[in-house]
Amino acid sequence: MRVIRVETSSATIPLTETPEPKVKDRQTGEIAKDAVSGEALMKVGVVYIDEGESSLIAVTVPESGVTDGLVVGGPVSLPGLIARPWESVFGGQARHGIAYRAAAVVPGAFTAGLEN
Repeated sequence: MRVIRVETSSATIPLTETPEPKVKDRQTGEIAKDAVSGEALMKVGVVYIDEGESSLIAVTVPESGVTDGLVVGGPVSLPGLIARPWESVFGGQARHGIAYRAAAVVPGAFTAGLEN
């Protein structure tokens, strides 16, 4: 499936949810792992704001890519952010969406005009 690189240089991205383990199986509590490295995966919530539009998104990052200094409401940077369209059938119903993944989540800076 196609992977789309997301340009973030002009975006403002505040953190809305602190990093937490990405759960693969809710019934067993199994944590999702990277298919290649086997590293545990984390998810973070952010608001992606660019050109006057905003979207609340969940981003998956490897555990080693979660850095210190992250503050809810504070700006972050998401190096290597990609979007991957997906579709599947769950319980007989077709579903689709976009999954986001980044190499890391690190403290960032607000762009001009959006600082408090």
